[in-house]
Amino acid sequence: MAKLAYLGPQGTFCEAALRRLQPDAERMPCPNVGAALDAVRNGEADGAVVPMENSVEGAITETLDELAWGAPLLITGEYLLPVEFSLLARPGTELGQIKRILTHPAAHTQCRGFIEKELPGAVVIAASSTAAAAQEVASPASPYDAAISPAIAGEYYGLVELASNIGDRKDTVTRFVQVSPPGRLPEPTGADRTSLVAFLRDDHPGALLEMLSEFAVRGVNLSRIESRPTGDGIGRYFFHFDCEGHIADARVGEAISGLYRLCSGVRFLGSYPRADRVAPKIKPGTTDTDFETAAEWLARIRAGQV
Repeated sequence: MAKLAYLGPQGTFCEAALRRLQPDAERMPCPNVGAALDAVRNGEADGAVVPMENSVEGAITETLDELAWGAPLLITGEYLLPVEFSLLARPGTELGQIKRILTHPAAHTQCRGFIEKELPGAVVIAASSTAAAAQEVASPASPYDAAISPAIAGEYYGLVELASNIGDRKDTVTRFVQVSPPGRLPEPTGADRTSLVAFLRDDHPGALLEMLSEFAVRGVNLSRIESRPTGDGIGRYFFHFDCEGHIADARVGEAISGLYRLCSGVRFLGSYPRADRVAPKIKPGTTDTDFETAAEWLARIRAGQV
């Protein structure tokens, strides 16, 4: 049985995603994303499940940074989890009694409309996770009256649900990734995603355009691009990319190889099946066969077979 670390405590959306990705795995809650990934690096866990991006809030920057630095890890799978928030409180609490709410900042942003309408006088305080908020509110001595958390957290910590599905958007989804130690890659499925990090060699006009062109000229569609500061000073950034396809695909491999020539460093984060199983649209001239035919033609020319 695999042991998988995740952003805890019990009752997080991350745990819910883990249970769907690997229902038989032993679960290891961790206090933050960095701790979950370090558990894989130091051998305490066989892998980890961490949040990557949210359809409303965008990228989870803690995850992006943790994957870019430290010992390399590989993304081997992903899961798209619909996100529904509940207002949880200790038994006996009524809606009108709630003055202090504890939740994760991302949850606060996604439930702002409900709070302004139903609890306009309440103060919202930040927690490390929505489940940690529920765990704290469950204590009889807690200074907080309610938590905004997934409903499952209420089941874990003995809280009652005062309101359900309180998010401002009812179609919110969070993408979670399963991360493993470096090893054999998942086989191509025809509906894959490749993730990587690229570091600029130097900052000059058109530097980002040069990077993007490596994908564009080979017909590789980028599904996500994020810039993150390197920490070396203002204006110094590295870039996270998600692109359609598998590194085993000629067009993707050629694009990443071209990027490697341009950059001071490229960290490959993995090629893995897409959760939505959507296959990319491949432009004419960019299939594996097209690349093989072109390579054979070039070899003949170099051999003097004009």
